Amino acid sequence: MRRIIKQSDKKKAFTIVELLTVMSIIVILIGLLVPALNMAKQFAKKLKQMAMFHSIDAALELFSNEFDGYPPSGALDSATPQKSYCGAMKLCEAMMGQDLLGFHTNSTYRSDGLDSAGSTDLYPPDPNSDNLKARKGPFLPLESANAFQIGDIYDDLKGIFNDPCSFVLCDVYTRNMITGKKTGMPILYYKAETSKNLHDPNNLPASPLTTNVNIYNFWDNQELLMLGKPWETDQSAHSLFDPEKFYKNTKSHKITTADRPYRADSYILLSAGFDGEYGTADDICNFEWKYRAQ
Repeated sequence: MRRIIKQSDKKKAFTIVELLTVMSIIVILIGLLVPALNMAKQFAKKLKQMAMFHSIDAALELFSNEFDGYPPSGALDSATPQKSYCGAMKLCEAMMGQDLLGFHTNSTYRSDGLDSAGSTDLYPPDPNSDNLKARKGPFLPLESANAFQIGDIYDDLKGIFNDPCSFVLCDVYTRNMITGKKTGMPILYYKAETSKNLHDPNNLPASPLTTNVNIYNFWDNQELLMLGKPWETDQSAHSLFDPEKFYKNTKSHKITTADRPYRADSYILLSAGFDGEYGTADDICNFEWKYRAQ
């Protein structure tokens, strides 16, 4: 007689050990994948930021051809020298105008938008045709300029700046600020003083009002650096606030016979990079950034 083999009604299932093994492998793979994805994301952002700098470079050359020189970057507001109208703000005005409709040819870089006599508003709320005809640019397309009002970035201007509505060009590393806005950090702009020949951190002007003997003046954006990191409650100053760090990190590593900065004949553009802090290893510049911590 043939035996009849009965099929078991029980279904096969994974054991606890098998499940834990698979889960462990998945966790390990995710642990390996996440850093790689972050590196790819940072690299893509860096390329995007460098492309933005190339656009600003081209716009500054157009401006220089039009006005026979690059825009100034001095820290002070010509209307009220006790207040700051820094390099980052002057860059944005030159590229876009204070109202983003173009740079007025009579501008003397006053934060209040008046002419040198203080009698005519160069950037009125509703500009007429004559006013617009006196404009040049915008030298950057509005869609890619990434311009934000300083008050959108910083909730406390600490009495340093006159007007929270002053625009700055921001980098591509956007984050949620305490103000509730999502912006990048301002692009710092320093114009070279080609009549100077020093790059000496031991020979510094005591204030923006003091004569500068260096090719670059660290004061140009110093008070913006003082405002700190606008996404943090404790908004301490940036590392680049230290003038010695500014001069060390803008010193050309290719010239060894003398202390000379990068781009000694033009200007420096600087983004705070992925971490949002100026003066750290991931900063992006329009030159080859060789970070020096000490």
